[in-house]
Amino acid sequence: MGLSLSCRRFIVMALPVVCSLWLPAYAGATRSIEHALGEARFEHSPERIVTLHQGATDSALALGLAPVGVVESWLERPMYRYLRDSLPTGVRYLGLETQPDLEAVAGLAPDLIVGVRYRHADVYPLLSRIAPTVMAETAHDFEAMLELMGEATGRERQAEVQLEAWRERVQDFRCRVSARLGDAWPQSVSVVSFRGDHVRLYYDGFARRILDQLGFRRPAGQEGAGWGVKLVSRERLPAMEADAIFVFMRDDPAVAELHREWTAHPLWQSLGAVKRGRVYLVDPVVWSMGAGILAANRLLDELYGHYGLQDTSDRRDPDRADSPSGQDSDGPERDLQVLDRRGDEWPHGEDETC
Repeated sequence: MGLSLSCRRFIVMALPVVCSLWLPAYAGATRSIEHALGEARFEHSPERIVTLHQGATDSALALGLAPVGVVESWLERPMYRYLRDSLPTGVRYLGLETQPDLEAVAGLAPDLIVGVRYRHADVYPLLSRIAPTVMAETAHDFEAMLELMGEATGRERQAEVQLEAWRERVQDFRCRVSARLGDAWPQSVSVVSFRGDHVRLYYDGFARRILDQLGFRRPAGQEGAGWGVKLVSRERLPAMEADAIFVFMRDDPAVAELHREWTAHPLWQSLGAVKRGRVYLVDPVVWSMGAGILAANRLLDELYGHYGLQDTSDRRDPDRADSPSGQDSDGPERDLQVLDRRGDEWPHGEDETC
């Protein structure tokens, strides 16, 4: 499958300017990189890179790097479909990011290891003895991860080109959605994940932070600290109240059954987003697990589609076969992208001036 058109464009959109920049920024001098757990020193541009977090793998591929070792994905194993075909042949899978195989890491003789504090703080001393190791502060800040990866590999300029392109897309979306919705903008949105025995309502996370950038509001009561809250009783359904609800869930019978039970409940039916037909099924990989610049652009692709907005930079490919869920675009998943639409249409504002 490989990368979507939107992802490919973001990697090459500035080729006339940056072709010469793919040469490493190192000139033989030792460099020091500060990161969440200390400082890493490099005497040359890293070539054998190991990524121990999904966002690091995404970022490496976005920068044109070819990691020799990566951790397995949480779904679509061994690697998410949107990244799988872009990995080099023979890449070594190192187990899950929560428990990477350190012996296998050492066996790869890496010259750069990239992880994240909350996953790898305990093993950082061991990792740093294997190779120079940099740790991101959080898994949710894909921009900081891209910058860290760029700095560690001498590809700062390439990282900045992609971040500038991302910021332009953010501003374009904000302009178009505001024009389309008029007085109904900004919208409050809830991010919800159905699990086998509970529902998660996210106050923070990869998707939540992108939605903040795009200008969406957090509903009242969702400004709390931490990642969010587990809802174990259907009586807690009113906590999801918002103008729109984005739902992601794994393809699992227990999850499907819980989703069926909860969405049949009168409290679900009374939610404003449900009444107005603004509940959207989104890709769990893109909205929760990818955690990199490529995933962020795919998430934004979905939002352009859900809100019926034109992406004039041609970042969307109408003929692409890979739908957000990785299924055929004419398959059943496409029919489920809007979970509950009852004829309510978006206000038709004018967004052609953006």
